[in-house]
Amino acid sequence: MKKMTPMRWFLGFLKKYAGLIALGLFLTTILAGLSLVNPYISGIIVDDVVQGGQYGLLPKLIACLLGVTLLSGLLRFTFQIIFEISSQGTLYDMRDKVYRKLLEEDFSFYNKKRTGDLMSRQTGDMDAIRYFVAFSIYVVYQNVLMFLFALLMIFTVNTKLALCMLVVLPFTAATTVFQAKAVRPAFRRNRECFSSLNAFVQENVSGNRVVKAYAKEDYEIEKFNVENDKYRDAQISASKVWMKFVPIFELLAQMLTIVLMLYGGYMVVAGEISLGDLVRVNGYLWMLNNPLRMAGWWVNDIQNFITSVEKIYTTYSEEPHVRTPRTGGIKTHLKGDVEFRNVSYRADDEDIVMDVSFTVKAGQTVGIIGSTGSGKSTLMNLLCRFYDVTSGQVLVDGQDVRRHDLYNLRDNIGMAMQDVFLFSDTIEGNIAYGRPNCSFEDVKRAAIMADANHFIMAMPDGYDTIVGERGVGLSGGQKQRISLARALLKDPAILILDDTTSAVDMETESYIQKQLKTIEKDCTKFIIAYRISSIKDADLILVMDGGRIIEQGTHSSLVAQGGYYASTFRSQYGEIPSEILPGKGA
Repeated sequence: MKKMTPMRWFLGFLKKYAGLIALGLFLTTILAGLSLVNPYISGIIVDDVVQGGQYGLLPKLIACLLGVTLLSGLLRFTFQIIFEISSQGTLYDMRDKVYRKLLEEDFSFYNKKRTGDLMSRQTGDMDAIRYFVAFSIYVVYQNVLMFLFALLMIFTVNTKLALCMLVVLPFTAATTVFQAKAVRPAFRRNRECFSSLNAFVQENVSGNRVVKAYAKEDYEIEKFNVENDKYRDAQISASKVWMKFVPIFELLAQMLTIVLMLYGGYMVVAGEISLGDLVRVNGYLWMLNNPLRMAGWWVNDIQNFITSVEKIYTTYSEEPHVRTPRTGGIKTHLKGDVEFRNVSYRADDEDIVMDVSFTVKAGQTVGIIGSTGSGKSTLMNLLCRFYDVTSGQVLVDGQDVRRHDLYNLRDNIGMAMQDVFLFSDTIEGNIAYGRPNCSFEDVKRAAIMADANHFIMAMPDGYDTIVGERGVGLSGGQKQRISLARALLKDPAILILDDTTSAVDMETESYIQKQLKTIEKDCTKFIIAYRISSIKDADLILVMDGGRIIEQGTHSSLVAQGGYYASTFRSQYGEIPSEILPGKGA
C-alpha cells in the first residue's frame, strides 16, 4: 500500500471531479488551438489580400476572425464555469472532511492547538487550494499548450527562426527551478505567520472583556503590532524572492521580440520568408511571451498551493489517542455502575491522578471535594473518556470504558462543565442541545429543576432569547443554571456536575439540591464542589489532594475523622455542631 502523502490526499478529493476537469481541459485545448487561427489569417490577409490583391477573400477572412473570436469567448466562459464548480466542490468536500476530523480529535489535540491556527486551515489555506483548482490549473495548462502550438507553427514558417527563439528556453527553465526552490520556504514562513496573527486576533476578540476590564488596549495593540510586523515581513520576504526572478522572466520574454524584429526582418529583406510570414510569426509571439512572462507568478501560486495542502494535511493527519474500539456491543441505555480500579493518569511527564480506587452503585450520589488542581475534574474526564488512563481501569457497568462505544458512552452521561460554554443560539436551543428533538415541555421542566425558568421568562423573548457568544449577556449563575438544565434534559444514566452551583446563592443551591433528589433513582450523580453544603448528603464523598484520594466516606464519618474534610467543614461553618459529632448522628 502506497504511503499517503499530502498531494495524494488532495488528489483523493479532486478525483471526484476528474470528469469535469477533463472536460474543462479538453475545452482549454480547443481554445489553445483556436488561438493559432487569427495570426494565421492575418498572414493570409497580408500576403494574399494586401500584396496579392485578392480582395474577394477579405469578407470570408473577416467572418472567420469574428467566428473564432466568438467561439473562443464561449469556450473560455464554459471552462471557467467548469473549473469554478470543480474548485467549490473540492473545497466543500475537503472542508467537510477536515471539520469532521476536528470533531473526532480528543482533548489532548485541542490542548496543544490554537483556535486561530485551526481557523486559518479552514479559511486562508482552503482558499489557496480553491484558487489553484479554479484558476491556476487551466491557466498553466492553456499557456503551456499555446507556447508549444505557437512554436510548432513557427517551425512550419521557418526552422531557423524557430530555433533562434528556442535559445531562451533553457534559461527560462533554469530560472523557474531556482525560483521554486527559493520561494517554497518563504511561503511556508508566510503561512505560519498568518496562522499566528489569526490566532492572536481570535484570542483577543474572545477575551476583549478582560482587555477592557484591565484597560490593556495599548498593551494588546503593541502585541498585535509585533504579530502584524512578522506577517508583513514574511510577505515582504516572499515578495523579494520573486522580485529577483520576475525581471529575468520579463527580459527573456522581450528577447523573443528582439530576435523576431532583427532576425525576422533580415529574413524578409533576404527573401527567405514573406512579409505575411513575419506578421504571422509576430501574431504567435504573444503566445510565447506570455508563458515566459508569467512563469514566475505561476510558480508562486503553485508553491502557495502546495504549502497550504501540506499544512492542512499535517493538521488532518494527527490521529486522536482516544478512539472508539472496533469491536464491542452498544447498550442503548447504561445502568450507571461506576468503578475506578487503581487508576493513574500522567500527562506531559506529570502525575495528575495516582492510584485512585472506588466503587459506586447505580443511583448513588458521589461528592468530590479538594483543593484546586487536586485532580477532581480529571477523574470525570477519565470517566467520560476525554483522556485514557495511564494505568488501571475505569469501568462502567462492569466494562472498561475503553471497550465501550465512545459516542454511546458519552450520550449516556450528562455533564455540566466547570467552564460553561453556551452557543450563539436561543436559550431553548442551548438547553435542548443534547436532545434537539425534545418537546418544549421537556425543556421547561429541565429549566425549572435547574431554577432557571423564572429568569428566562423574565427576559423579553423568554426561551426564544438569543444569547451572545459564550453566553454573553447572562450572569455567571444564569449560565450555570442553563448548563445544568442542558445536562438534566438528557435523562442520563450518569450525571456529572463540575462546580455547577459556585456562582449561585445558597437559597438557589438548596433548591437545586432538592430537585436533584427527585431525579430517577437509577441516575448516578457525581458532584464536584468546594462548598460542603453541595455534597454533604452524598452517599459517598471523596476527598482529593495531590491527585490521590486521601479520605472517603459519608459526611458524618469524614467529620469524625478530623482530617481535611473536617477542617474544610469547620472553616465554612465554624465549630462543628454537637448534633453531627460521632455518636450523635448526622
